[in-house]
Amino acid sequence: MAGDLPCLPPCCVRMLCFCWRRSSRALELYCPHGDLSAVMNSQERPQSRPQLDLKFLQRFLRIQAVLFPKWSSQNVLMFLTLLCVTLLEQLVIYQVGLIPSQYYGVLGNKDLSGFKTLTAIALVLIVVNSTLKSFDQFISNLMYVSWRKTLTEDLHCQYFEGQVYYTLNVLHEDIDNPDQRISQDVERFCRQLSSMASKLIISPFTLAYYTYQCFHSTGWLGPVSIFGYFVIGTVVNKMLMSPIVSKLVQQEKLEGDFRFKHMQIRVNAEPAAFYSRSEEEMVPEDTAFLLERVTLAVPSSGKLLIKDLNLKISQGNNLLIVGNTGTGKTSFLRVLSGLWESTQGSVSMLTCFGPHGVVFLPQRPFFTDGTLREQVIYPLKEIYPLSGSADDERILRFLELAGLSDLLARTGGLDQQVDWNWYDILSPGEMQRLSFTRLFYLQPRYAVLDEATSALTEEVEHELYHTCIHLGMTLISVGHRTSLERFHSWILRLCGGGRWELTKNESTKCLLANKGC
Repeated sequence: MAGDLPCLPPCCVRMLCFCWRRSSRALELYCPHGDLSAVMNSQERPQSRPQLDLKFLQRFLRIQAVLFPKWSSQNVLMFLTLLCVTLLEQLVIYQVGLIPSQYYGVLGNKDLSGFKTLTAIALVLIVVNSTLKSFDQFISNLMYVSWRKTLTEDLHCQYFEGQVYYTLNVLHEDIDNPDQRISQDVERFCRQLSSMASKLIISPFTLAYYTYQCFHSTGWLGPVSIFGYFVIGTVVNKMLMSPIVSKLVQQEKLEGDFRFKHMQIRVNAEPAAFYSRSEEEMVPEDTAFLLERVTLAVPSSGKLLIKDLNLKISQGNNLLIVGNTGTGKTSFLRVLSGLWESTQGSVSMLTCFGPHGVVFLPQRPFFTDGTLREQVIYPLKEIYPLSGSADDERILRFLELAGLSDLLARTGGLDQQVDWNWYDILSPGEMQRLSFTRLFYLQPRYAVLDEATSALTEEVEHELYHTCIHLGMTLISVGHRTSLERFHSWILRLCGGGRWELTKNESTKCLLANKGC
């Protein structure tokens, strides 16, 4: 009975695989002797192709146990109703098939009364047949909705039980895109199964009936010829469709990966936008940002954050932005990068993005798929397309300065492709260290840091900031720690309600203020 699955849609195959292994009970089926370590190490073995064997039948029966939990359930009642409607529909279709031969008899006998009676019967049968087909489709749609609801709820219960969601997404990655399987594949599986239900119900009866009729008319030659043709057609279909099924399963996986990447962009939209480029303007080379009577408010609510701020950020004047939560520190950086527009006044970014200009390090680090080298040089891959020994030495040195020398061994090299999600593998501190490695590599004249060391110790923070200054960067930082003040010559304190004060760090005198704090 072993063989490929040429006739099943790929979503059904994927759904069966997932439902069969999604919980502890499923894991016991996957490993009959209860050795869960074999399951956890299964990702080290090559994935086998879907096959029509005992495993497949176990998975399919496991799903049926979820869809039909007991005889008195709603799904069972709908299925029995569909059975009755389908059988009645086949009886009507059989009667409709007899009408043409009866017409020949009536017309041959020139029986007007019989013709009228037969026509009336034909009209009634046609109406009844149309009604039964509509009712069949209606019940199938009800079953689809009910099956999808039942299977989705069962999957969610087990997905969030005992942190299975964490195991599947982080520790047990041989099952790809569980979210797609629970949402999209369940929908397709239930829709496909509901559309096939009436055909599966009636097929054994029609097969038995017409086999008998064929045998009664032609003897053994008729049934043997028909079933032989069926077997040969199945073998040919298997040979032609098997490669296509594997490609379709792979397509489903890639579709899930594609959607997941878009979800990552949605979640990390702001960090990614902070890396966008700005056009360079003809201005003095020692100036990065110029703000003139800037008033800033939250776009969605109109909450006033900053009022009438005049500020010039030039080379060598490191600026620290402090304040309580909700006073507009990160919002101020959004204005500097051009993500937000000021309510009043003008904000000019007077430098370019990249090594000769400014680089933003957002509060949440942003990483892409790819090698360790691609993480370090992002987003300037097209500027540094070729790797060389000199470039390798720079990256290795900056990894060491950021305290990530061991990451090279974990990835297997700078250009070794990895199949993991960087957000799952790296700790928050490691992600911030890798962001600083990227900053060291880009080596801009200005670095805008939004709480870029919040997950690191003050000792590590000191080393990273010291390296930035040693590399000649002018720093614009947002932070809460007083330990950051030693690296900045100016402190902009946001007090809320539009109030702010700009203080030179060398003294406590408030040089510029707007209504004070």
